[in-house]
Amino acid sequence: MGVIIPLFLIVISSIVIWKSSDGFDIASSYLGRNLSDGVKGATINAISSSMPELLTTIFFLIFLKDAEGFAAGIGTVAGSAVFNTMIIPAFSVIVVYYYKISTSIRVSKNVIYRDSISLLAAQVALILIIYFEMLNWFGGLILVLLYSFYVFFMFLKMKKNQPSIFTHESHISNENRYISFLKLDFYGAIVGEKKLKQSNSIVLLIISLFFIGISCLILVKACELIGEKEYSLFGLHNLKGLDIHISIIAIIIAAAATSVPDTILSIKDAKKGNYNDAISNALGSNIFDICFALGLPILLYTIFYGPILMNPITLRFSLNVLIVLFLLTIITFLIFIYGESIGIKKAIILLSMYVFFIFYIIFRLT
Repeated sequence: MGVIIPLFLIVISSIVIWKSSDGFDIASSYLGRNLSDGVKGATINAISSSMPELLTTIFFLIFLKDAEGFAAGIGTVAGSAVFNTMIIPAFSVIVVYYYKISTSIRVSKNVIYRDSISLLAAQVALILIIYFEMLNWFGGLILVLLYSFYVFFMFLKMKKNQPSIFTHESHISNENRYISFLKLDFYGAIVGEKKLKQSNSIVLLIISLFFIGISCLILVKACELIGEKEYSLFGLHNLKGLDIHISIIAIIIAAAATSVPDTILSIKDAKKGNYNDAISNALGSNIFDICFALGLPILLYTIFYGPILMNPITLRFSLNVLIVLFLLTIITFLIFIYGESIGIKKAIILLSMYVFFIFYIIFRLT
């Protein structure tokens, strides 16, 4: 019972995150409809699908405070980065193969080089920032600025490309809007049979973001409970948790839960044949997670509460996770650029690498 309750809350929060992110994605895609496809995938799509990581990191810092909260944030971001880099491309290939759309996916080498090199640079910057044990507002500012430069570069590059055409598979339904709302179909509840426009897309964006935030709050609390040795909840006392450090829970469970929107979005792009967007969304999400989802909370937290001192255990854990992430990113990058496409064999290798990462976390760092 002690483990079942938080797991139930994690499943529920993951479903709400998924459904809410769908509405957030529709709204943000409409608002960013004038961006070219590759740019939209690496910026608008990546940001919209990475809102859960940002909010989860903020809540970890708020509830757990200081180094422990930051380590949990590192766990969520690192776990999500590994998930995005390996699971999402692998699933994209498997889906197009299963539906007989294609036996492999072809991605522009320019997209892979651009996003992979940017991602590796962001990882190196984060490793250097936490290496000196003391986290302050300057380190957070550096990460935020790195992402700002990345976005600025993307917009400069966009001038040479054609803007994408906004498309959305709208559903015309006679269903009551309140019923749509209860089903977490925020698009149906807010837009319904009307045409999507500036005003209702903003409302859809805000409502979806609100529910993503509530779900991330529940997710963080559930991860905290499942890691406890013993806890009380809903009038129930002496419930037994797994007695595992919150960072381990964050890497495995919180990371997977917050990566659901990225996965759904990339699979949708892959089924449409938008392979560049499918991969650049995954890699662009990682850049956003490392630079912004970690950088902004560090910046704001240290401005209001002062520097975060990393104790030796937390520092060693964080560096181990980030170094493994860096090495896996390099291997994944080499897999992507070898050959002309990403097929089933490469998908299996990527899935195997993710399994290795999980086993490493469980048996090496616990």
